Amino acid sequence: MKTVKLLSLALLVIMLAALLVTPALAAVEDVPAAESEVQTAEEDGGIGLKAVGAGIAIGLAAAGGGLGMGIVGGKAADGISRQPEMEGKIRTTMMLNLVFIETAIIYALLAVILIIFVL
Repeated sequence: MKTVKLLSLALLVIMLAALLVTPALAAVEDVPAAESEVQTAEEDGGIGLKAVGAGIAIGLAAAGGGLGMGIVGGKAADGISRQPEMEGKIRTTMMLNLVFIETAIIYALLAVILIIFVL
């Protein structure tokens, strides 16, 4: 349990660092451009911010799903080792939970696709 908390904290720190560093990396140099080359956010559809938001959304969904799947698998293995006669029921419940977690990740992927291509 302690390693899961430590891993979750490390993941949170990495995500916060990425969130704070992303605008600095995406900054455009102040190069003088011709009047015709200047684009506003309305003209290009704000795709840069959509991409950042989509990347953060799918990253959080994948990280949360992966962490959840790891916890479910570990607890199932622990339960099977404690009660080997319940292996079938534990495995069935584990698979059902993994399907629900994967479904949530797929919903996040669909939302990201909608953000990028529709909005």
